Amino acid sequence: MAEEEVSVSEVTGPFRQILFISAGASHSVALLSGNIVCSWGRGEDGQLGHGDAEDRLSPTQLSALDGHDIISITCGADHTIAYSLSCAEVYSWGWGDFGRLGHGNSSDLFTPQPIKALHGLRIKQIACGDSHCLAVTMEGEVQSWGRNQNGQLGLGTTEDSLLPRKIQAFQGISIKMVAAGAEHTVAVSEEGALYGWGWGRYGNLGLGDRNDRFVPEKVSTLNGEKMNMVACGWRHTISVSVTGRLYTYGWSKYGQLGHGDFEDHLIPHKVEALAESFIKQISGGWRHTMAVTSGGKLYGWGWNKFGQIGNGDNADHCTPVQVKFPHGQKVVQVSCGWRHTLAITEVQNVFSWGRGTNGQLGHGESMDWNVPKIIDALSMDGSSRQQIESSKLDPLSGKSWVSPTERYAVVPNESGQAVHSEKGNDSDVNVPGNDLKRIRM
Repeated sequence: MAEEEVSVSEVTGPFRQILFISAGASHSVALLSGNIVCSWGRGEDGQLGHGDAEDRLSPTQLSALDGHDIISITCGADHTIAYSLSCAEVYSWGWGDFGRLGHGNSSDLFTPQPIKALHGLRIKQIACGDSHCLAVTMEGEVQSWGRNQNGQLGLGTTEDSLLPRKIQAFQGISIKMVAAGAEHTVAVSEEGALYGWGWGRYGNLGLGDRNDRFVPEKVSTLNGEKMNMVACGWRHTISVSVTGRLYTYGWSKYGQLGHGDFEDHLIPHKVEALAESFIKQISGGWRHTMAVTSGGKLYGWGWNKFGQIGNGDNADHCTPVQVKFPHGQKVVQVSCGWRHTLAITEVQNVFSWGRGTNGQLGHGESMDWNVPKIIDALSMDGSSRQQIESSKLDPLSGKSWVSPTERYAVVPNESGQAVHSEKGNDSDVNVPGNDLKRIRM
């Protein structure tokens, strides 16, 4: 493994504005003005991009992307993707199983590398699920790659794709945005139509049944209401209409649909508790959901074992509860990880809460928090004045690719039994509720 030189330096000049945040299973990333990309949290699979497998408890500058003019960055469960418009390159790194990195193999990658198959494309949006990814071009076409055991790539088969491939079913349909869950995918067209495909066991495709779909299928139960945006949780789906109304459907064992019960819904169902609010942004976690209103209020609901809703308790909530911020700060952006949540406020502060065992909250510690806590290194009101660690990796000092055979492992769960990582069954055992290292089979 490559050794690295780590330094801590104060960002000089004007304050670096926080532009974008994204949360993965147990890691987090941020994009700051001035081409600064930071990552922190679990690093076992290379998802932090620093050239090693170490966790980071505080935001650390991803030096490998310095000067690459990154304009967006997105977390999958254990991998990360960034896009540079000026370079016309999509970069990926992290856990490589099932081809989710798009490089034509299943090797892990510990530093960002460009996806050759996407070179030169003008990308509008990128979405990452657990093991698959999609990219929407400026022309409204969709490329997908990675795991496909339930048809979540939309290619008409159940074969994994190690390289990005165009979804032919959208020929003649211009797609506005896509979202990816564990094993399902949803999309909204420029005309406001909603589509679903992949794993549908809980009704998370919105098509009125529990069947899988191998190609995108249009949701026909919206009574003419056009959709504007979509997001996916692990096995539930969130959408917002052009009129700002919030709809959810799919799995609701933990109340993550927000309808006041724990019942699955097979078609989009309006969240009545927020019917008077205009929803501006949404995000889905493993089992929780967050929504931002046009007035900057943040609401959360669903699974809350680690405080990931952020309302000060650790009880699950099946209806939306408001998350409070110091001095009534208004929220402009939110991102859900599996067990943690990130938010940006309009005064350029970044907050995090929920599970912190791998440092994914960015507070320099491994504690859980059930209320928002400011990330000092990224915030205008932070006490550390943007002192951000910088990882300096010498690309010649070690390899950045790691083949799957080098990293296979079976680890015991809390009862001492081996846990397998196979997905697509009814059991929750495929994603342990504790924080054991991810399992490779």
